[in-house]
Amino acid sequence: MRASVMGANDGILSVAGIVIGVAGATNNNAAILLSGLSGMLAGTVSMAMGEYVSVNSQRDSEKRAIQKEQAALATNRQGEIDYIANQYHATGISPALAAKAATEMMAHEDSLDIAVRERYGFDPKEETSAVAAALASMIAFPTGSILPLVAITFFPPAIKVIATVLAVIFALTFTGYAAAVLGKANPWKAALRNVVAGILTMIVTYGIGSLFAR
Repeated sequence: MRASVMGANDGILSVAGIVIGVAGATNNNAAILLSGLSGMLAGTVSMAMGEYVSVNSQRDSEKRAIQKEQAALATNRQGEIDYIANQYHATGISPALAAKAATEMMAHEDSLDIAVRERYGFDPKEETSAVAAALASMIAFPTGSILPLVAITFFPPAIKVIATVLAVIFALTFTGYAAAVLGKANPWKAALRNVVAGILTMIVTYGIGSLFAR
């Protein structure tokens, strides 16, 4: 879901920036559409490969953390129990109760998973699929880019730029809100931040395109 939402958001923002920039330089619909399609294709491949590499890198880091914790438990198990107890104590639990809780938890068969979760902040049992994340981005990016492409291509020349900007603002509000909900953040603040970033992007690209207008 995260990869899908962020992929769609990047598709909207990237392609909108491209087509608005080209629209600032020319009214030629074919040139605008071709630039947008090129950006969509490049972005789709880039996002998919980037997501695949990113998730694999994360998983490699997690595997190293698990190996490191496994070695720590083998050589200094009590030290790891004490670390967990100190973590609990830092949250306001009394030292005695924190020590008892850590000792009892580490007596379970999944003590390695517990130790990794407490020290490194992730659950070894939860694995993100790099292929699934890449496919989600590969589908989401072009899906998001369709809106600015359609708006800039099919609206009348006199209003196509402003219509595209309004369509992009609406879409970025949705993706910003959705991303914040998934991340359990303030949705309206995130949506506003997303929209402001999109408006600034389009202003800059349109301004640059206008410098080359003929």
